[in-house]
Amino acid sequence: MKVDLHNHTTLCNHASGSVCEYVQRACELGFDIYGFADHAPMNFDEKYRMSFSQMSEYERMINEARSKFGDKIEILTGYEVDFMRNRALIDERVLSRKCDYLIGSVHFLDNWGFDNEEFIVQWSERDIDDIYAEYFALICALCDSGKFDILGHFDLIKIFKFMPKKDIRILASKAIKAVKKSGIVLELNAAGLRKMVGEIYPSDALLAEFASEGVDISFGCDAHAVAQVGFGYDELTRKARAFGWDRVALYRSRDKELVKF
Repeated sequence: MKVDLHNHTTLCNHASGSVCEYVQRACELGFDIYGFADHAPMNFDEKYRMSFSQMSEYERMINEARSKFGDKIEILTGYEVDFMRNRALIDERVLSRKCDYLIGSVHFLDNWGFDNEEFIVQWSERDIDDIYAEYFALICALCDSGKFDILGHFDLIKIFKFMPKKDIRILASKAIKAVKKSGIVLELNAAGLRKMVGEIYPSDALLAEFASEGVDISFGCDAHAVAQVGFGYDELTRKARAFGWDRVALYRSRDKELVKF
């Protein structure tokens, strides 16, 4: 099975191409299951996400693609939800939405969008080890919340290649245990290959830790353009096999299934 659960649409305001164009390309690349998980609405950072009024439109676009390509590929509907220290911003209208899965991700440390080049200067204003520690503490809280099926790009914090002095395995140790304890699925995400860091999320050092814990995984190419559909997928599967995985998770109506890839 060839499975990719993390891809975006134009409703996030920083992607291009239609849903049908993504699915057409996924068919050409031989995907069996293709999932969309666009940035869910919230009353914060509205510039880079759909609005609450667009949730139905989002689902309609996916359903239209499902009607057109359903005999060739299975299309799943998800949302990528920002987990923040201010829990009041995580809206129940998203968490209770009928969909196939929810990806929980951390993109913000309070009001700082640490993965946004617009705010990269703030990296020079703080101790990098402290930033990593704060990030992984939030990942722990995300896992402990029990609200999400998949944990998105575990070490996104490395995106600009600002690397900590302390061993990443030590900095992330509590978060790794939280992933294991919660049962949330770990996403192997290819978007890092397109960024300054030049590697997938998570890193090899962290993948080794997760493999030893026996956590389940999912795959996400995190496409924001048709040309990015399937980009890095071979690297995701190569890494997964190298660390001992041969099954990948998918979800239908929030029910998990493991399939061989």
